[in-house]
Amino acid sequence: MTVQLPFEQDHPLDVAPLLRQLQQDGVVHRVRTAVGDLAWLVTGYEEVRGLLADERLGRSHPDPARAARQGESVLSGGPMGNYDTEQADNARLRSLLQPHFSPRRMRAFRPRVNELTTGLLNDLAGHGPPADLHQMLALPLPIQVICELLGVPYADREQFRAWSEAVGDVRDRTRSEQGMVELFGYGQQLVARKREQPGDDFISRLCADDLGDDEIAMLSMGLLFAGHETTVVAIGMGALCLLANPGQQQALINDPGRITTAVEEILRAPGRGGGGIPRYARTDVQIGEVTVRAGELVLLDIRAANHDPAVFPGPDRFDVTRQGPAHLSFGHGGHYCLGAPLARIELGCLLPAAGALPHDAARRPGRAAAGAIRGADRRPDQAASGMVEPGKQRTATGSRAGGG
Repeated sequence: MTVQLPFEQDHPLDVAPLLRQLQQDGVVHRVRTAVGDLAWLVTGYEEVRGLLADERLGRSHPDPARAARQGESVLSGGPMGNYDTEQADNARLRSLLQPHFSPRRMRAFRPRVNELTTGLLNDLAGHGPPADLHQMLALPLPIQVICELLGVPYADREQFRAWSEAVGDVRDRTRSEQGMVELFGYGQQLVARKREQPGDDFISRLCADDLGDDEIAMLSMGLLFAGHETTVVAIGMGALCLLANPGQQQALINDPGRITTAVEEILRAPGRGGGGIPRYARTDVQIGEVTVRAGELVLLDIRAANHDPAVFPGPDRFDVTRQGPAHLSFGHGGHYCLGAPLARIELGCLLPAAGALPHDAARRPGRAAAGAIRGADRRPDQAASGMVEPGKQRTATGSRAGGG
């Protein structure tokens, strides 16, 4: 049986019933994507984890124009990267970017994230109930943080958010491509400005390296897109998880030492997904009882893997004390998300406020809960996969780069 994507899902905190049924039936399934192309959906934790690090799968395709597609977005819809050099390109990009997003550098940025969080929470408290968590907290914090890290003017947020939303459009390729053109052009302008007036930020530091302006613009705008969109979703999901589980919220209030495990449990939450992380088989690959042929599209379903009952006891239960295997929301292996430390810091800074904001919101659930749900629904496909991997961007001219 070939299953049509996307799955129907009544609530972002519930795994889609059909997905759960498929997972019980096996680890790999024949599906048809939203644009009508055939693919293989992998749902088992061990299989997804292994394939995320398997070099027999990649983001590129030897014949991109004829490759199956998951959607119409230029970032996540189809093949990306140069098929002949993908692995070398990805290794080069990770080597280039890793020092800028090292855990030590991110920890040094934590006081500033705390400061920004405190300011937003004070504004929210001054606003009084009811409050929209999405507009007043989940949305501005990641944007402020990524703008300061990259050296992007926060005043330009309305522009680049509109372009980002267009880039992520999974239904309209023309809109997605035009959004990429605008975002990339904006990046070029920023690079030119940093060449003239460098600062203590990511773009300025890349300008000091031996890189061309177009590559810096491409990398910077890819990080701008991923660095705020995904965390907006995670914050919305965190608020929603706490609103829906007051007992777990109280446990966190009683013991703030549980913040670390609470962050990981929020990141494990299902959200609404687009069908999985796309990969293309570079050679024939045996997955379970299925032989995937070279060139075929494989979708690695992070949501299903993070809720595999064979790995996570009571997988649908939200538990801020949960221990055990790591979730796969940031990927695994050579494609593990470089932005993971930053995302964890942002969520960790917000959770100490759980005793104030979500508690008030639970008593007055209207706008606050709706804001949390809007945040959870806004970009679920990126939330499931973490930040876009290095190399998963392409220039406005359409040329592909990297191998993320």
